[in-house]
Amino acid sequence: MAARIGDPDGPWDDIPSAANLSPERRLKVTVISPSESAFSGSATSIIAPAHDGEVGILYGHAPMVVLLGEGFLRVRTDDGPRRFRVARGFLQVLDNTVSVLAEHVEAADVE
Repeated sequence: MAARIGDPDGPWDDIPSAANLSPERRLKVTVISPSESAFSGSATSIIAPAHDGEVGILYGHAPMVVLLGEGFLRVRTDDGPRRFRVARGFLQVLDNTVSVLAEHVEAADVE
């Protein structure tokens, strides 16, 4: 019988709550463009504008590479949310490290 969500024997029992992450369970994030390094630090979550919709990333995410579209990259840090307007590029997730390389990166006000 396959495991179900909420099943204590299923694969979901070890997914941490983002609100309860210890400092060592953070994403390492770098956001760069060809002309500048816009952000380098740790975060609890990221929402990025992929070419076909948004993608969310938490600690423990599987490795992946995403083609970025245009929109807002939202990075939640311990100091509060950060937003960047990004256009065209790539996002890579590997071993809880998120690298964003965009053709255009601009800091945006957080609402």
